[in-house]
Amino acid sequence: MKKANKTIIKNVAYDYKISDFLTQLNKGAFLTTQYAGENNVMTIGWAQIGIIWRKPVMMVLVRKSRYTKTLLDGSKEFTVSVPLNCDKQKELAYCGTVSGKNEDKISAQKLELLDSEKINTPCLNMPGLHYECMVLYQTEIKLSELDEIVNDTWYQDGDTHTMYFAEIVNTRLVEK
Repeated sequence: MKKANKTIIKNVAYDYKISDFLTQLNKGAFLTTQYAGENNVMTIGWAQIGIIWRKPVMMVLVRKSRYTKTLLDGSKEFTVSVPLNCDKQKELAYCGTVSGKNEDKISAQKLELLDSEKINTPCLNMPGLHYECMVLYQTEIKLSELDEIVNDTWYQDGDTHTMYFAEIVNTRLVEK
């Protein structure tokens, strides 16, 4: 007898399963943004969750050379999808190396979108944690003010990151 795959989606606190978030972040998570009718997804491995300005905030970094940055600067919102209990390493590797400027990574990797509840940008429809985020502040890393070892390790080519501080307006857990 074939068992039906039922998707369960529930709203959870922003810090629900935070240790699972951090563990998976070392392997990668998906950042999705949407602007002017275009969706793009990229892999992130650096993020922070905490309280800033009395709000739950996620801070993510996006290099200035990335296509995602153009869309994110236009939309001022993004989702982060953290795969849990599913293997998405192939998709994470692909979305971390191919530019969305030249290719629809979502279609190429057969990723499904799931409408967000509180923002226009969708998340990815997969088991895991999904954060809906609205940008509160952004700033570019200034190499002249950065630790020399960090600068030499991560920014030899001068391609810096923009840091986005975004309010987590909704968090959902998807189970399949």
